[in-house]
Formats: sequence, C-alpha cells, structure tokens
Amino acid sequence: MRFFKYVVNIKASLFIFGIILIILFLSYTRILINELRDDNKEIVRLYAGMIADVVKDDSDVNLDFVFENIIKKVKFPIIQTDNDKKIQMWKNLPQFASDIDKDEQRLKFMQMMDKVNEPIPLIYRDKILGDIIFGFLHYGDSLFVQKLQNWTYVVVIVIILFIFVGFLGFSFIRNNEKNSIWIGMARETAHQLGTPLSALIGWKEWLMEHPEKVREILPEMESDLDRLSQIGRRFSNMGSTPEFKMLNLSNRMISVIKYLKKRLPTLGKKVNLKNNIDPDINIKANGSLLAWSIENIIRNSIDAINQENGEVKISLKKDQKIIIRVEDNGYGIPKKDWRNIFRPG
Repeated sequence: MRFFKYVVNIKASLFIFGIILIILFLSYTRILINELRDDNKEIVRLYAGMIADVVKDDSDVNLDFVFENIIKKVKFPIIQTDNDKKIQMWKNLPQFASDIDKDEQRLKFMQMMDKVNEPIPLIYRDKILGDIIFGFLHYGDSLFVQKLQNWTYVVVIVIILFIFVGFLGFSFIRNNEKNSIWIGMARETAHQLGTPLSALIGWKEWLMEHPEKVREILPEMESDLDRLSQIGRRFSNMGSTPEFKMLNLSNRMISVIKYLKKRLPTLGKKVNLKNNIDPDINIKANGSLLAWSIENIIRNSIDAINQENGEVKISLKKDQKIIIRVEDNGYGIPKKDWRNIFRPG
C-alpha cells in the first residue's frame, strides 16, 4: 500500500510539475510578446506622427521620403490606408500578399493584423478645424515575435513529451522492480524450503537404513515440519506491519545455529559452524523475521563454501551497539555484484 501511494505521489508530482512549468513558460513568453508588441506600437505611433507632420507640406516629396527611407526600414509588416481603409502603401508583407495584383490577399492579411494590433490613426492637427484623421497605419508582429510564438508551441510539445516519457519510464522501472521482487520471492521461497525439505529427505533415507531409531529422529522431523509451517507464516505476514517485542537474541541465534548444524550433511556440505555468541543479549525486534534474516545470511555463507575445510564463524557482541558478524572462507561476492547486494531479485 505504501509503495502504491509512493508511485501515485511521484506520478502526480511529475504531472503537476509539468503543468506548472508549461504555465510559467507560457506566461513569461506572453509577457515578452506583449512587450515587443508595445515597442512596435510606439514605433508606429512615431511614424504616424512623422507622416502627419510632413502632410502639412504642399509637396509629396517629404512624405515619399519618410515612407521610402524610414518606414520601409522597419522589421515588421506595415500597411498605410486612407480613411476608407483602402490600401495605399505596404512594406514587409509575406510573399502571398506583397505582389501588386494581390489586393484581396493583402486586405485579408491586413484584417488579420488588425485583430492582433489596433491600427494607429494618422492625425493632421489643424489650428482651425482641429484634428483630422486622414488614414491609418496597420502593423503586424515582427518575424522575431512570430518565431517566438512558434517556439512556444514547440517547447510546450517538448515538455508534454518529456512528461509522457517520464510516465513511461517510471512505469517501466516500476514494472521491472515488480518483476525483480517476484523473482526474489521465488528464489527466497526455494531457499527457505530447501533446508527443511532436504533434511526431511535425509531423515527418511536414514530411517530406511536405521528403522530402530525412529524415536530418536522423530523430534528432528517434527522440527523440520514446524520450520515449514513457520515459513508459511512468514510469507503470509509479508506486507503487514511487523510486531516488535523484547527477546533474547543470543538464544534465538543459538537455536538457528543448532538447527542448521544438524542439517549440514543433508545440504551436502562439510562445514564447521563456529559459535561465538555472548549470552543474554536482549533486543526489541520481530523474532521471526530477525531469525529468518540471520538464517539466510548463514545459509549464504554455507552455499559460498566450495572446499573441504569450510568454516563459518557466527559472533554476537554488545558494546555501544549490538553487532552480528558472519564470516566464512568461501569464494565471496564478486566486486561487480556489490552494488546489487540489497536489490530485490
């Protein structure tokens, strides 16, 4: 249950982080675009004022000069119209609207620009008649603003893909961990069942050769059967909250060593288990799980021995801390596998 909550929290956090990132990026991009549009608007207002000033002259020379040498140098599309919105001059329009015979396309493009940017009126200020509007300047976004808008969509798509890939990757890792756990459970089951089952097979063969010693062997067989029941209880309690209580750790470890020592012949090993346990060391723990762990470590030491004079030393000491040490003269764990010691499976 905790693992499921952990997975849900990770995925929810990843989704929320992605949404926040998209919102922040869109907001910042929108601020930049608005600032650039405001700059363009001020430039167009300046040009509108210059045009209005030169209109006072009787000659069109100054007006042509302003449009040809100043307005045409702007980096964004601009169109000049009269009061009836009839197009008179234009600059920096896209190819489909820039040709002289493309009046209809030019008009549609101007209407598109007006939806984004309000046209700037050309105002002639007369001392007698007052302000007279004689035309408009229509302008659109610069190429940089258009690229910035396009890149906004590209980045948003990339972020969404990143979140999607993150979901897939996390799900893939989670499934691999599940598979590793199941593999580890299968191996652990075989490992746990191996000792009592091998012992029972060995006792059966020994009884067939020495039928008169049934009473002597029955307690050991009962011990192995009890061990099988204990293994079943251990696996049935997996995933539940373990119960802790005070126990004599020394006695618990001695019991494990005695159990394994009697069954070494059935494991096909000639190993000497050396007991170096200090007496009466008490600890608050789950006795069943702790004994399970200690038994597994000792079994791993026994399995690692591939020589005749095998030896496993088990010690329990209490100083400032309680230290359990299991040493063997087996081949050990290859250095490349050290990082995988505590990984499931």
